[in-house]
Amino acid sequence: MLRTALRNVLAHKARLAMTVLAVCLGVAFVCGTLVFADSTAAAHRAAASRNFADTAVTVTARADPTAGPADRREDVLTDALARTLAQLPGVAAVRPSVDGAAVLNAADGSPLRVRPGANLAAAYVPATGGKDGGTAGRDARYPLVEGRAPAGGDEIAVDVGTAAAGRLHLGDRVTLATDGPAMTKRLVGLVTTADTRVTARGTLVLFDRATAQELFAAPEHYTAIDLSAVPGTAQAELARRVAEVLPAERAEAVTGAALAVQQAAYVGVLTRGYEKTPMVFAGVALFIGSFLVVNTFTMLVTRRSREIALLRAIGASRRQVVRTVLAEALLVGLAASAAGFALGLGVATVLPGVLGGGDTLPHGPLVIGPRPVAAALGVGVGVTVLAAWLPSRRAARVAPVEALRTVQQPPAGRAGLRAGAGLALLLAGAGLLVALAATAEDASEANLRNALLGSGLLVVALVVLAPLLVAPAVRAIGRPADALGRRLTGGTGITGHLARQNVLRDPRRTAATAATLLVSTALVTGLAVVGHSTGQALDRRAAAGLGADYVIGTGSTTAGIDPDAVRRVAGAGGVRTASAVTDSTLFLGGGVREVSGVDPATVGEVMRLHFLGGSAQDLGPGRIALSETVARENGLRTGSRVEARIGPGGEPAPYTVVGVYQDNPTARDALGAEDEVRRHAFRPGSVQRILVRTEGGEVSAAVEDRLRAAVGGNPLLTVRDRAAVVRAAAGTVGDLLTLVNGLLVIGVVIAVLGVANTLAVSVAERTREIGALRALGMDRAGVRRMIRLEAVTVAAFGTGLGLAGGLFCAWAVGALANGAMAGYALELPWGRLALTCLLALLVGALAAAVPAHRAAALSPLEAVAEA
Repeated sequence: MLRTALRNVLAHKARLAMTVLAVCLGVAFVCGTLVFADSTAAAHRAAASRNFADTAVTVTARADPTAGPADRREDVLTDALARTLAQLPGVAAVRPSVDGAAVLNAADGSPLRVRPGANLAAAYVPATGGKDGGTAGRDARYPLVEGRAPAGGDEIAVDVGTAAAGRLHLGDRVTLATDGPAMTKRLVGLVTTADTRVTARGTLVLFDRATAQELFAAPEHYTAIDLSAVPGTAQAELARRVAEVLPAERAEAVTGAALAVQQAAYVGVLTRGYEKTPMVFAGVALFIGSFLVVNTFTMLVTRRSREIALLRAIGASRRQVVRTVLAEALLVGLAASAAGFALGLGVATVLPGVLGGGDTLPHGPLVIGPRPVAAALGVGVGVTVLAAWLPSRRAARVAPVEALRTVQQPPAGRAGLRAGAGLALLLAGAGLLVALAATAEDASEANLRNALLGSGLLVVALVVLAPLLVAPAVRAIGRPADALGRRLTGGTGITGHLARQNVLRDPRRTAATAATLLVSTALVTGLAVVGHSTGQALDRRAAAGLGADYVIGTGSTTAGIDPDAVRRVAGAGGVRTASAVTDSTLFLGGGVREVSGVDPATVGEVMRLHFLGGSAQDLGPGRIALSETVARENGLRTGSRVEARIGPGGEPAPYTVVGVYQDNPTARDALGAEDEVRRHAFRPGSVQRILVRTEGGEVSAAVEDRLRAAVGGNPLLTVRDRAAVVRAAAGTVGDLLTLVNGLLVIGVVIAVLGVANTLAVSVAERTREIGALRALGMDRAGVRRMIRLEAVTVAAFGTGLGLAGGLFCAWAVGALANGAMAGYALELPWGRLALTCLLALLVGALAAAVPAHRAAALSPLEAVAEA
């Protein structure tokens, strides 16, 4: 029987090729997304991680959260402390550092690789040959590869990756910024670094020591001092010795191991989403691919019923038949696993580009762990053998007399059992979703899990019930389609009638073929509707309170725009109004809110404020306006008196509420007088946003260039028109829509294979029938048209069920979004839904191309004569 299984595989290579391809693609998608998930998570960990391998103890200043920026620059990390630490027993090397952040422009003037936490800046600190480690005159952390180290305030060095990405060369004048106005410095050196935050598509700018201290610490002060230990000295013991010589209230010593643990926890939280999102692709590929494999093996066993009956007739036992089919599945699975794993590495390589990565995703090598290898065997071999087990059991029940049949019969089903199971699943899934829609108030993790469970149960219920729905659905589709076809062609519609009867002949096969399209369509429809509705809500929120045509901003309350830039923007050509906004924090009622300092004279031109009471014209020292939500939560109204504090260094003071306005994302939680908020900002005297109205509302590239030139080309600042503000606000939703597109591609590819597989086997099963049709006068074009119509009917059936299921799930999940986001309303993306339906029908037509050609090529006499 083993030899029989091997001969069957070799004898039916063409028949099994589609099966191998189907399993191979399923393995490739799963393995590729797992490798992508591991690689992306590792790259994000690297991008957010600092290497503590050679750091036994790090000394840092204790932060005073109530201190202002000037006070925070005063600490005890000086050269004198570094010399004291170097004398401690057990210290091998002392490395003072001055670290911060700097963003620079590329050679074309565009900001280079701007990403939170990825734009590093540091001091180049040459070693002296003592306990500071390394070669005298060199900084061992940043080996020079070209040029020299920065030696003055007008010079910088960058790493080779930054220079290559920005097309920067030695001698170039480079525009950069730390947390204020733009600066221009000369590039004098290129270095390398092992810091993974830089190698994962970050940037690094090096200053000389004095300049870095002025920018990030204070003259002759450092931001940290790293110590390495002599062999045999424990980190905890060295940290204790260091702590004894530090002023406990102003500095602290932490071991490198403790810092690594803290960092691992932080990075784990930061990268959790990057690990989970690609797993959605893997789950979808496995779920849809499993249907394809099960369907393929079921049809293959059905196709070979006479062959199996002959084996039973010559003495093969049922157990031997089962083993034979499973052996074939094992061989197919092993071959597909090996090919799929190799193809999966290619999928992992191209997936970042498909998902719009570029410089937005950190760069790193492919990480091939045990999960992808186990998945390749689990999906390729495990799913294939499991998929073949049920057909093998069915094959074992084939009676020897079946070998005498000339016409194969579709397997008998258990309609009652299927209906009962399907209805139970349908009631459970739909009931859970309806209950969520009626009672859920927010998008908590528990509610999201229940929504996913309910959606999954609903989709599985549709798959189980699909064979029972084939007949009514196809008949409902077929009658109007026949009438339309006769009207357009003037024919009798016999081709469409035959195609419809072929679909109805074996409802289980039709439903199994449509299952891939059903699942992928339901998933894409649900995500597309929720994503579109969320995006529209964010669009309304982002644009509702904005009256300006352009917003120039830092994106952070800790960075500032030079006040002189406001005057330059106001004087730029085509600008009608430039209103400065200072952003800070408002400590009110035990909570921390965002407050915007505005000019009452111009705020009405750049913000669309709808006051429920009071007016922005009444803003001034000691007078604030609150959003409706903040006022309600604190029990305040126009005219109320309340004690509050603006900024991290301010003192509590009494304030009068002079107005309450409808919630406004541009105005944020509260409005204050510009001068008062500016005095208590994180950077006193700075502004964080400039709202610009142009003459005639002009929005163009020329206006944007003039505005960027007015702020000195500062790479810290973004210049966005209203449309760009909306896009930025919907950034996460954009990622969701990208995910939808990726899932759509996966579903389409696997669905094409599923429909093509089914039709190929169907054509082989119906060779004599097609020959009879050809003998009765049907031409080749008629045969091709019949096969195509059959495929399109199957595709329409699966798409219709998937569309209904996806829309129902989106409606129920919308209740969660409505609780988490004000203004959410279910809105259908008609264009995307229409595209999904058209793609589904196109899938049917494309999948039928090869089977239809093969059917039309059959010779009538040879087909009828085939036994």
